[in-house]
Amino acid sequence: MIALLQRVSQAKLEVDQIVRAQIGRGLLVLLCAERGDTEEQADALLKKLLGYRVFSDENGKMNLSMAQTGGGLLLAPQFTLAADTNSGTRPSFTPAAAPEDGRRLFEYAVQQARRLHADVQTGIFGADMQISLTNDGPVTFWLQVKPKQSS
Repeated sequence: MIALLQRVSQAKLEVDQIVRAQIGRGLLVLLCAERGDTEEQADALLKKLLGYRVFSDENGKMNLSMAQTGGGLLLAPQFTLAADTNSGTRPSFTPAAAPEDGRRLFEYAVQQARRLHADVQTGIFGADMQISLTNDGPVTFWLQVKPKQSS
């Protein structure tokens, strides 16, 4: 699974010009399931992103995690993160999970995030979403947890 996380001072997600999710200080996370991903990868990625130290401590160092600071967590499905852009001028999405698997793993990740973190907002799988944000820093990280290779 892939997560593109952005530290934000605010983020808002709209569908059909209706605000569906909104957070203040926290993380906007675009989530993507790849072929072969399971709940194991979703759990590992969620643990990593909640523990990733992207917030500043009293000395201005990125030393604090979402788990330590709280704040909003906005999870949005984003299958295009799995795009293969190695050839040509049009991306291929074959690395992305099939839509039904992507939806299942996104919903699983949301459920687990809500179990572990108080303020979780979400996008809508398959919807045409508009996301506006103020990236704080800017701070943006790409996290990826790949399925274990079978021997």
